[in-house]
Amino acid sequence: QPFKKPWRGIQHQNWFPWTPTRRRRTTLNVLPKKIDFLEVEEKWQRRWEEEAIHRYDWGDDSRPVFSVDTPPPYPSGDFHMGNVLNWTYFDIRARYKRMRGYNVLFPQGWDCHGLPTEVAVEKAKKMRKSDVPPDVFRRMCEEWIEQYIAKMKTAVQRLGCSIDWTTEYRTMEPQYMRKVQLSFLKLYEKDMIYKGEHPINWCPRCETAIADAEVEHDHKQGRIYTIPFQAPGGELLIATTRPVYLPACVALGVHPEDKRYNKLIGEKATVPVFGQTVPIIANDEVDPTFGTGAMMICTYGDKADVVAVARFNLPVVNLIDGKGVLLPVAGKYAGMRIQDGQKAIVEDMRGAGLIREEKTLDQEVGLCWRCGTPIEVVNAKQWFMRTISLTDKVVETAKRITWYPDWMRQRLIDWATGLDWDWVLSRQRVFATPVPAWYCKNCGKIRLAKPEELPVDPRVTVIHDECECGSTEFVPDTDVMDTWFDSSLTCAIHAGWPDRQDWRRQFPASVHPSGQDIIRTWAYYLMVRHLALFDETPYDSVLINGMVLGADGRKMSKSLGNFVSTPEVFSKYGCDAPRQWAAAGGSTGTDIPFRWEDVEYGWRFMRKLWNACRFTSMRLEDYDPAADAEPRLLDRWIASKLQATIVKATDAMEACDFMNAAEAARNFIWHTFCDDYLEAAKTRLYGDGDGKTAAQHTLYATVATMLKLMAPITPHITEAIWRTMSDPETSINVSP
Repeated sequence: QPFKKPWRGIQHQNWFPWTPTRRRRTTLNVLPKKIDFLEVEEKWQRRWEEEAIHRYDWGDDSRPVFSVDTPPPYPSGDFHMGNVLNWTYFDIRARYKRMRGYNVLFPQGWDCHGLPTEVAVEKAKKMRKSDVPPDVFRRMCEEWIEQYIAKMKTAVQRLGCSIDWTTEYRTMEPQYMRKVQLSFLKLYEKDMIYKGEHPINWCPRCETAIADAEVEHDHKQGRIYTIPFQAPGGELLIATTRPVYLPACVALGVHPEDKRYNKLIGEKATVPVFGQTVPIIANDEVDPTFGTGAMMICTYGDKADVVAVARFNLPVVNLIDGKGVLLPVAGKYAGMRIQDGQKAIVEDMRGAGLIREEKTLDQEVGLCWRCGTPIEVVNAKQWFMRTISLTDKVVETAKRITWYPDWMRQRLIDWATGLDWDWVLSRQRVFATPVPAWYCKNCGKIRLAKPEELPVDPRVTVIHDECECGSTEFVPDTDVMDTWFDSSLTCAIHAGWPDRQDWRRQFPASVHPSGQDIIRTWAYYLMVRHLALFDETPYDSVLINGMVLGADGRKMSKSLGNFVSTPEVFSKYGCDAPRQWAAAGGSTGTDIPFRWEDVEYGWRFMRKLWNACRFTSMRLEDYDPAADAEPRLLDRWIASKLQATIVKATDAMEACDFMNAAEAARNFIWHTFCDDYLEAAKTRLYGDGDGKTAAQHTLYATVATMLKLMAPITPHITEAIWRTMSDPETSINVSP
């Protein structure tokens, strides 16, 4: 058939731009011979911001909404190749949906609070945070973090992310903290937040509680010591890695079916060195094959102790203070740091002949995620959020939502079902969202802030109120909240909660992007927080990216010497080339190696694309879209190949399979179009008549379509070509 209507075969899901409304005489500009990719990128980034094409239209209720729950990063100042991978994933998804006609909400925030900032400020100012009032130290932290936000924002913009910068926020801003504190009050009203005394993970170096999700685990070689307890009938040998906990030993446990020890159940034993007597109890959790088969129960050597103490209602002996220093219960070892006390006790037991056996042991050690210090389990009064009661709902929700890739779902389920206690919310720091509470000085009753008083910092705000007991004096709660309590509300806050009436139009988030290493934190905390607050899932889907590996196959890191800086990459190749590396480097959710040759290939592909489109623009100078011509067999062949590519690329994009989407488009452009079709069609393009017209129709339609296929991945070069050859007034980024 002649060109009187579009080819149906090239219209799959509206990618193809050839419509009857465009059938008019067109003057096409010829692309210049030379191109500076860096200049092109800077030009279009400025132009996009001026034209506001990435802005979310809050007043448009005619189009479907696609909202991205952009994780607000901690602004360390270093935008590394892992960030390039993450943000490229976010941006490809946002750009693709925008081209499909969605009203895309792609916000950006900065997760400012946290211990690293406090430590950096103390080091820079050569002071301790306790040297100045909390509000003064907080201002110092805010000033410090702003400089790193500026650096990271520049890098995100340099990558060409289609973010709506009018949505930018900082978690340290008063209005953001107001929303976090308001959610605290609402969860307290629902009995989902409480204050209680409970064993918690504690970092002696940071001097603060940390949640289970903040504990890193590492395998280290330690020592295990077999030591004698005096029991009826002789010695009862116990194998332990931590003799330092002998002063806090409150029981010995044996398996009730262990014939070696079950006759001792109900008797008492004497603790070596410290002399207290403790009961010998039946505990079916004891592994008869580990060590000697008998277990020392202390408060608290590990989580097994926590379970045993609660199960058997055993007493709690506090062994260390907040700095990890041994308390008076440790006798002559009091005042020592726990690691020094361990060495001293072991040395004294050796001297007294109380170590029957000593050998090395490979063991898993819990470490603070910030400083790497071994964590301790201590009993403390803290604020908690009830999360264990939500486990079944978390599992049910995780199974219902979509995961890219699907198998990452199990990581969240395994984490949720493996937790032992509720989320410890409170922290003993300064630079974080304050707990909005005071206590009556007379009776100790909690006085929570009222919604109209938010945001509030009880450490610097004096309230004028009267308690039920008649007292008018209140003391502040000096704790702050876990930084994850800030960032686990983003789905609702991005949507406009609590200030916009229509916030549910943007909620749940269409996609929550996350690294595989933070599923247990960001993805999990978002889910439990929103389930508790709104009884709804916060996101419809989760998009997972993996780690970036260095040339040596290990995770890219400055400390390992395999680090590649983004300025080095951007200055040499621009950003569209590394964006191709990120998209095509591996399957979604898997670790991706960084190879310079992959970026080089992306750069060479752009040269190929530019040259092919320049040749096309030269052959279309006399092009008349209204002219009819019957397509030749070659034209129909390229149309069928393009149709197959559109189907493959679109299906891949829908599944967040960016690797196959990129490869389908690049292979078609480089090999099928450039190597095969252009070479074969040149004779007609240099000639006259219907053959030339048919080839021109084919060229114009094919180039326009293949530019759209690449636009989410390489937005700058495709925009430059599109605005020159197709439509100078309309961005390819919003073209259907």
